[in-house]
Amino acid sequence: MPAPTPPVAQGGLILEPHSAISWGAIFAGAVAALALLMLLTTLGAGFGLKLAPWLASRDSLQAFTPIVGALMVAAQVIAAGLGGYLAGRLRVHWPNVHGHEVHFRDTAHGLLVWALSTLAGMVLATLLVQGGPSADAGSAAAAAQAAADPAVAQRIVNITAQAAFFTGFGMLLSAFVAAVAAAIGGIRRDEMYGRS
Repeated sequence: MPAPTPPVAQGGLILEPHSAISWGAIFAGAVAALALLMLLTTLGAGFGLKLAPWLASRDSLQAFTPIVGALMVAAQVIAAGLGGYLAGRLRVHWPNVHGHEVHFRDTAHGLLVWALSTLAGMVLATLLVQGGPSADAGSAAAAAQAAADPAVAQRIVNITAQAAFFTGFGMLLSAFVAAVAAAIGGIRRDEMYGRS
C-alpha cells in the first residue's frame, strides 16, 4: 500500500491531497440505491401490489392503501441505506482531517447519494408515466368520472394527499437513513484502513 500523501502548505493554508467529495462513491451509491429500489418495487408488483416507482402511475394511485404507502416507505429506506453505506465505504481516505470533519463529509456523501438517486428516480418515473400508452385515455376517463360524481372527486383528492404524505415521509426518512448509513460506512472504512 502506498504511503499517504502529506498535506501541502500554501500561503499559510494546508491543502488536502484529496477532494472533500468522492463523486465516484456517490454515483456508485446512487446507482445501487436506485437499482435496489427498482428491485423492491418489482418484487412488490410480483406480489400483486401496484407499486409503480413512487406511485407515479394513475393506476397505482387508484389502488393506493396505507399498506402500500408503508411498503413504499420501507423500500425507499432500505435502498437509501444501501446507497449511503456504499458511498461511505467507497470514498477516499482523508488523512490529517479531524474526526468531526470526516463525520460531516460522510453524512454529506449520504445526502448526496439520496439526492442523486431521488432525482434520477423521479426522472425515470416521469418518463415511464409519459410513455405509457393509456396515460391520456386514463386521465380523460378519470376526469369525466370525477366530474360526474363528487364522491369520486373527493376520493381522488384524499388518495392523492395520502400518497403525497407517504412519499414525502419516505423521502425525509430515507435522506436521514442515507446520511447515517454513509457515516457508518465511513467509520467502517476508516477502521479497515487503520488495520492495513
